[in-house]
Amino acid sequence: MENLIPDKSYFRIGEVSKILNVEPYVVRYWETEFRTIKPVRTRTSQRLYRKKDVEELLTIRNLLYSQRFTIDGAKKQLHKTKEDRETKNKNSEEIERLIHIKEQLMQIKEMFDKSKKPAIKGRLFLFAYQNYFMPFYLLFLMLSAD
Repeated sequence: MENLIPDKSYFRIGEVSKILNVEPYVVRYWETEFRTIKPVRTRTSQRLYRKKDVEELLTIRNLLYSQRFTIDGAKKQLHKTKEDRETKNKNSEEIERLIHIKEQLMQIKEMFDKSKKPAIKGRLFLFAYQNYFMPFYLLFLMLSAD
């Protein structure tokens, strides 16, 4: 899909209709049906579509013409795809956070291993417990409550 769209910031409706291979009135209709398509208006009320609008319109065209969805079915599919992307992004953020916590815990473990004195080990343990284990445990409780 990417290679069909020229490298421009904005597109007029005629350009968009040629990219999509549909008439301009179809693009205007899809704009009314799919709320994610929001072209910018010029002072003369011409529609200027951003690249993300054109990408969304290409997806809609694919759903309607290639995969034979109805308008309502395409709306549901777009909504589902958007939710899936958001869930995936949320999960990747949580994974990154857990990786960061693991790295910090490994550093604490190295500090424990290097420390010879029991008193220092005790203080390090208290520091680690208060700053790393307890927040992690609370995070675990919050996530498991859902």
